[in-house]
Amino acid sequence: MAITTSFSLPGYNWRKGKRSWDKHTWLYVSVLIAVVLGAAVGLIWPEFAQSLEPLGKGFVSLIKMMIAPIIFCTIVVGVGSIAKAATVGKIGGLALLYFMLMSTFALAIGLVVGNIIHPGTGLNMAGASYDATTTEAKSTQDFILGIIPTTFFSAFTGESVLQVLFIALLVGFTVQGLGEKGAPIMAAVKHLQVLVFRILGMILWLAPIGAFGAIAAVVGKTGIAAIWGLGLLMVAFYITCIVFIIGVLGTLLYAVTRLNIFQLIKYLGREYLLIVGTSSSESALPRLIAKMEHVGVSKPVVGITVPTGYSFNLDGTAIYLTMASLFIAAGMGQPMSIGEQIGLLLFMIIASKGAAGVTGAGLATLAGGLQAYRPDLVDGVGVIVGIDRFMSEGRALTNFTGNAVATLLIGTWTKQIDPARARRVLGGGEPFDESMLDGSSHDGMSTATDAVGTQGLEEAAVAELAAKETRAKARAQR
Repeated sequence: MAITTSFSLPGYNWRKGKRSWDKHTWLYVSVLIAVVLGAAVGLIWPEFAQSLEPLGKGFVSLIKMMIAPIIFCTIVVGVGSIAKAATVGKIGGLALLYFMLMSTFALAIGLVVGNIIHPGTGLNMAGASYDATTTEAKSTQDFILGIIPTTFFSAFTGESVLQVLFIALLVGFTVQGLGEKGAPIMAAVKHLQVLVFRILGMILWLAPIGAFGAIAAVVGKTGIAAIWGLGLLMVAFYITCIVFIIGVLGTLLYAVTRLNIFQLIKYLGREYLLIVGTSSSESALPRLIAKMEHVGVSKPVVGITVPTGYSFNLDGTAIYLTMASLFIAAGMGQPMSIGEQIGLLLFMIIASKGAAGVTGAGLATLAGGLQAYRPDLVDGVGVIVGIDRFMSEGRALTNFTGNAVATLLIGTWTKQIDPARARRVLGGGEPFDESMLDGSSHDGMSTATDAVGTQGLEEAAVAELAAKETRAKARAQR
């Protein structure tokens, strides 16, 4: 199987050696300009700026419109990934356990940091009035019973995201229980997922307008404090990601494999530049697979761990979701209680698995989490739109590093890695052959399509692992 990729920075194609502004670059630059203009309008004409608030609310409404189909598709497909990984024995089981533990740990770190720095405190992001009595459960019993929809389809037309999550889990496990008969249904859901993410991509083209209106309104109400608050959130998020990569992942990597995290980062330098250019770790998926095999990890481990990790090991996204939620709550003057934070964390553990593959899916997952536990805070997502693009690189880089580290750890735990070769490669003694990567696989198509395409990698790895086990049994019988 030929592994292909491209290598580019924002607006620059390294193969062609010339400027090549793509849609990701235009959207990035457009949001940047919109944020600057919105802040300027808010400072110069505060009253006019406040009248622009409907622009931000309109964009948030479009994001809310996509919450139900995104949660449904990604959870159903995610359950399929869990079942598939669980069927390959030790590798799949270890990978799933590790991914769940690390994602939960990352979510908790985001909550801890958010409660320490209190981002958003003092801002005036409150919008229209909200009647909590009409949508919030009054007791634990009401909350639990409220998860069950009136009909199967009413979950998709109602306000409760938890009902959609409930239906998605039922469908996912049922389809898996059908075996081969459920394969066409799963394929249909995957095609629907591609369609949903394409629609989300179209909506994101309105992000500059939504960001302009939301930022202008907040700055118009609060003044320069809004800019400082947003800046504090971005800086705190990036510092948290760096500490997580070096302190947590680096320590775990050295303790298990005796490999250096800084050498690994240097080894993956080109992939980091590619991710910065596309704001998505999916663009570097083929290169990560090739480099992990080159570093000495067996093909079955790489083929199972890397694609599964791209759906379930989202450390950067987990940190972002919890910190952004606390920022919105504080900015709207309605901080979350510890109980609400724990409930949100539990929801994000499941829902964050649907934030992989598409730039903007994390934004929809954030809106979904707030809609589930604090619907009164969803309008605050409009302000996050203005800085979401600036934090997307941090999310993608952290996710990517987490998957690289996970592959090395799983390889070590299953004894399917050549430690001497790994130290030699990361030390620069055996450079990666770039000629292995010819052409371009990231041609501007939806990264959701790329993510669905990783199914073949997992199936090939499972087949190779099964063949290896069969050969081992045959040798033992002889």
